[in-house]
Amino acid sequence: MIKPYYAVLRLRLSNGLQYRAAAYAGIGTQFFFGFIFIMVFEAFYAQASAAAPQMSLSEVVAYCWLKQAFLAFIVLWLRDNELFQLITSGNIAYELCRPSGIYGLWYAKLLAQRLSSALLRCLPILLVSLFLPQPYRLELPPDFTALFLFVCSLIIGLFLIVAISMLIYISVFITMSPAGSLLMFSVFGEFFAGMIIPVPLMPDWMQRIVYALPFHWTVDFPFRVYTGNISTTDAATGLLFQLLWLAALIFLGKIAMNKALRRVVVQGG
Repeated sequence: MIKPYYAVLRLRLSNGLQYRAAAYAGIGTQFFFGFIFIMVFEAFYAQASAAAPQMSLSEVVAYCWLKQAFLAFIVLWLRDNELFQLITSGNIAYELCRPSGIYGLWYAKLLAQRLSSALLRCLPILLVSLFLPQPYRLELPPDFTALFLFVCSLIIGLFLIVAISMLIYISVFITMSPAGSLLMFSVFGEFFAGMIIPVPLMPDWMQRIVYALPFHWTVDFPFRVYTGNISTTDAATGLLFQLLWLAALIFLGKIAMNKALRRVVVQGG
């Protein structure tokens, strides 16, 4: 049962890795925005009050560079227009004829899209940022354990973001508006994930809302594990919560997909 999904993943990954020119152009853009974000936070810390923020400036700098390096892993606005067109045009009928489940097939496609995009961009950004002058330098994790937990949390976070993205595509069966569904999920999800402001810099009442939602496990949690802002013990516990959220979102997505497919109407000859 896994073989067709793996074949789709491998094929889409191979195709995605061919778009090197677009990736190199994206690297320049991500460096630009990385410096912009860091300069904004540098000004914020320079004018901070006596109460010390819950993250140091060096941790925020690392957070910003990781966000730029692994942007394809964490953004919700990354989309596959082919899947949107299948839903809105009625060509979903061809997908229903396939012997494999649509949820697993689409999940593999979206996973490959994010992997191929990140693999072409992350290494140059990480390497260059490690040799930048202070305060723009990306500091290494405090120890190997933090690095290992970061890699584990980043991978699980990738699976989580794909599971959340699947809900966007499923919602289009109801709204028939890819732009509307994408905008709604992106604005809401990326803010509460910590994409705009790191969660420790948010007010306490907002942090309680963030921690009740699954989004912060895709961005805030793995990046703070890297910086050491989250302890090893809390990071290990957090991995379990990531897995629980992943199982819940996949379960919810499959149920929603099955209900959407039972109601779908394909018109035309």
